Amino acid sequence: MKEIRPPLLKELSIDSSLKQIAGALGKLETHKIDHVSWPAYPYKPPVSFEMARGRDCIMLHYFVNEANIRAVNTENNSSVWEDSCVELFISFNDQAGYYNFEINCIGTVLAAFGKDRNHREFLPDGIINSIKRYSSIHRVPGSQMIGWEVVIMFPLTVFIHDKISKLDGVEARGNFYKCGDKLPDPHFLCWNPIESRGPDFHLPAFFGKILF
Repeated sequence: MKEIRPPLLKELSIDSSLKQIAGALGKLETHKIDHVSWPAYPYKPPVSFEMARGRDCIMLHYFVNEANIRAVNTENNSSVWEDSCVELFISFNDQAGYYNFEINCIGTVLAAFGKDRNHREFLPDGIINSIKRYSSIHRVPGSQMIGWEVVIMFPLTVFIHDKISKLDGVEARGNFYKCGDKLPDPHFLCWNPIESRGPDFHLPAFFGKILF
């Protein structure tokens, strides 16, 4: 089981700009999302992320290079997993339920909570709209690849099914993903490996540790 310890960046908070967040995260360790759990889907574009926590928030910066991109979904809680998409699934303090945050390459967010794939409740628009995010897309110099990245800031108030006022000492479990169900080369990449017959990210038994 993999483990990540997001550092505390005391100078950052929900009031920090995404430019400040991206600059601070750029100095941190980069983690790869590079595990192919299902051989039927071998395509593996380079994907990595940086993660940290501020005084009252969690911050992520994803980096992706892929041959094609798709950005069709523009509304909260729409089918972003069909687009070029990165994801965070996370649960806190051994709670049975977990959050899934799915973000496509233009920053559209799907967010829900529940105990498994079939029992999920979307987070309200007001909560989703409090998540700061900035995405950018570019051609990778010297190649035919398309690069994109997204910076995301989750206020602690987003985690409405937990009472989290600060992250000091909080133990979480989670996984980080990259997918694109309707891309020319569908793919399902994981940070922590999953063992299942077919692609399924909703398996908390295979979450890694996120230690705050």
